Amino acid sequence: MVSTGSLGVGIVGYGLAGRYFHAPFVAAVDGLRVAAIATSREDRQADARREHPDAVVVATFDDLVERSDVDIVVVASPNRTHVPLGIRALEAGRHVVVDKPIATDIDDAQRLVDAAERTGSVLSVYHNRRFDGDFLTVRSLVAAGTLGPIDSMESRFEIGVPLVEAWREDANEAGGPHRDLGAHLVDQALLLFGDPERVFAQLDRRRPGTEVDDSAFVALAHRGGERSRIWTSLISPWGRPRFRLRGLLGEFVKDERDPQEARALAGGQPSDPGFGDDAPEQWGRLHLIGEESRTVATESGDYRRFYELFRDAVRTGSPPPVDPLDAIRGLRVLEAAETSSRTASVVSPAPV
Repeated sequence: MVSTGSLGVGIVGYGLAGRYFHAPFVAAVDGLRVAAIATSREDRQADARREHPDAVVVATFDDLVERSDVDIVVVASPNRTHVPLGIRALEAGRHVVVDKPIATDIDDAQRLVDAAERTGSVLSVYHNRRFDGDFLTVRSLVAAGTLGPIDSMESRFEIGVPLVEAWREDANEAGGPHRDLGAHLVDQALLLFGDPERVFAQLDRRRPGTEVDDSAFVALAHRGGERSRIWTSLISPWGRPRFRLRGLLGEFVKDERDPQEARALAGGQPSDPGFGDDAPEQWGRLHLIGEESRTVATESGDYRRFYELFRDAVRTGSPPPVDPLDAIRGLRVLEAAETSSRTASVVSPAPV
């Protein structure tokens, strides 16, 4: 499909994801505009009207998908809605972005992919952390061979939060950090090292009264011999280092997370100067055997890149920013980890 005009984007859901991780980045991309926002909550409708005065704010998905000025639908609502709403949008002739995880199970994920193939519309999954500056730096170090053959990567996304009433705390919504934050970290590990041959995991519920696994460790043995060790949790207020990458020539350690999330939550805009740039005091350190350690400037992160690539995929037929089959590969690893933890065994994920 070729489209040369401005593409209207309809965003379904205006909670944390829709408000802070989708709408501002859509609005900051040339050739895209926030045309409509759907949320049933009156307080969020007021937020949407104030923050995107040119967008039409509606109460339901049906009201949004029926609009002729909506070319792209972003499904930023709870996890269990990704597939049914994504399929309905595709069948209505819209291109679709679903937030991660792509689905709550493999069969549903495949149904969504099948619907995209059947309708000929573009489908992608919002693994925006492919465009984190810290991950881009790690990926560059691996590609350059700076550390020599890679032994292992440690990757953490741990936060400390109290138990709250929210869908992210609901096991039926595939809530919890393993499916939420872990979806990003597994995606990054697969991009770096490919599919794993074996998965081992320990998933625990630590906070009194929680219904989700709030402390997770996942170990991946990749086919090339590299090992990824991944931690996600809701009980760690420190949560560092973000990355430790070890090779035969040395290691790279990055303590702090990419700054885009914190800046977006604080009301910053993607077009602000330096929005995706790390402060020099937060750069990682490279420790090579036989050499003095030194800092490595963090590459600039930019979540807008996801929507720039999605715009191009709609206009020119180029590949989407995230192949939905990549998201299914990641979901298979997440499911294998859950099986491993439940059975106290090492699991081999089924191939995609």
